[in-house]
Amino acid sequence: MKLFLDTADIDEIRTAVRWGVIDGVTTNPTLYAKVKGATYDDILREICGLTPGPVSAEVVADDVEGMLTEGRHFAKIAPNIVVKVPMTENGLEAMSRFKAEGIKTNCTLIFTANQGLLAAKAGASLLSPFVGRLDDINEEGMTCIRELAEIVNFYDLDAEVLAASIRHPRHVTEAALAGAHVATLPFKVLQQMVHHPLTDLGVERFRKDWTAARAAAATNSAAKSG
Repeated sequence: MKLFLDTADIDEIRTAVRWGVIDGVTTNPTLYAKVKGATYDDILREICGLTPGPVSAEVVADDVEGMLTEGRHFAKIAPNIVVKVPMTENGLEAMSRFKAEGIKTNCTLIFTANQGLLAAKAGASLLSPFVGRLDDINEEGMTCIRELAEIVNFYDLDAEVLAASIRHPRHVTEAALAGAHVATLPFKVLQQMVHHPLTDLGVERFRKDWTAARAAAATNSAAKSG
């Protein structure tokens, strides 16, 4: 399963890229609002330079022509831009037209497998169910991932299921087991995936044992020399 970082923070992206575990980046207006001192275009341009993988840039217009104008603009910024479009009637038309123009899209705000199926048929290359938000309203977010992944695989649709709205490391594991092709996650969750108290304890124990062993060796060497 591919891992995307869900952020517009350049420092977070640089760190994750150095770890060698990130396959792409997703952004949205809310994430961009947390970044100060740069235009959205500048942020996208810098992110695209950090990772060769897909970088999702979200439109904010709700009419077809507005979505097309914004999406075409984003697509010119870098070849790895994917235009993020909402699951709406206008969004379906926009995705269909983007497909005809050779512009890849990520359909966002999917909450049912039926919505994902429609997005795939309209031409979206990434289908993004929001598992955390479904969990928030007492629905099983992973059911949507599982159903949509089965549909995509069964009919060999030209699209990938991207688990979005990831809240914790267990969501990543469940998404992988449910057949998601991609999971996009905040940097905090990525850090949580790295750490485990037993791992941290083991590293500290090995360090202490190593230091003690070297000290003992130095003492023995000095005694023999004397």
